[in-house]
Amino acid sequence: MDLEKEAPNVVTEPRFRDLVESGYQAEVVCKADAFKKGPSWYGLWIVRAVSDEGMEKLLVTARTRTTFNDIKIREFKTVTGVVSFLSGMGFRNANIPLEEGQRTTHRLTPKAD
Repeated sequence: MDLEKEAPNVVTEPRFRDLVESGYQAEVVCKADAFKKGPSWYGLWIVRAVSDEGMEKLLVTARTRTTFNDIKIREFKTVTGVVSFLSGMGFRNANIPLEEGQRTTHRLTPKAD
């Protein structure tokens, strides 16, 4: 399935990377209050690519779908998962919201030539 044709408001990880490298911001949205259990923080976060004009693209998984044409939102359940994802996208800092409804944005720093 071509996600750009089927669901233009969602992207998989490779397209997400292209978008943030071209100037989109990565927006981390907290969907459930975070809580500390032992040394780790747990909660529920999603990530979107947002343009300066306000166009949003929700990050989805590229894994096998459970049913035909089923698109699954990529959810992160630990702060470590969010930080690892952002780091893998090239971000050098991570600001993670800890309360439901909060959101933070991240923009890639241009690489020095």
